[in-house]
Amino acid sequence: MDMVKYRPDRLLDVIDNSWDRFFGPFFDVAPFKTDRVPAIDVKENDGGYTLEAELPGMTDKDLELKLEGNLLTLSTKKSEEGEEKKENYLVKERRSCSFVRSFVVPEDVDAEKISAEFKNGLLTLSLPKAEKAKPKMLEIKVR
Repeated sequence: MDMVKYRPDRLLDVIDNSWDRFFGPFFDVAPFKTDRVPAIDVKENDGGYTLEAELPGMTDKDLELKLEGNLLTLSTKKSEEGEEKKENYLVKERRSCSFVRSFVVPEDVDAEKISAEFKNGLLTLSLPKAEKAKPKMLEIKVR
């Protein structure tokens, strides 16, 4: 025969957890405030690195890019306020979203030549490698 410790509060834990799982999504996230993290792709080629970030609904004025040392930070904070007046009521809505993403820039990147392009909700950063970091072909003659 196995001994099981009697815990009368265990039933309440099960009920509380079920309650939280069911109603949690309704109360945890406010419908008009989100902290969005964009999808980001980073690619490397012989000439450098390319970073692409999907930022739908953003404009270039909403974005901030900062390079401090070897830390590249992409951030935004966007707020909108809407107001709708009808016969007997007034609806005011506030929407905001923000995010911060940071990346360590490799040492072989020429920081002076980093460029950015923002078009149709896609931010493309070009991080070219310094000349000394690019691979060189050496021809070795065998005798």
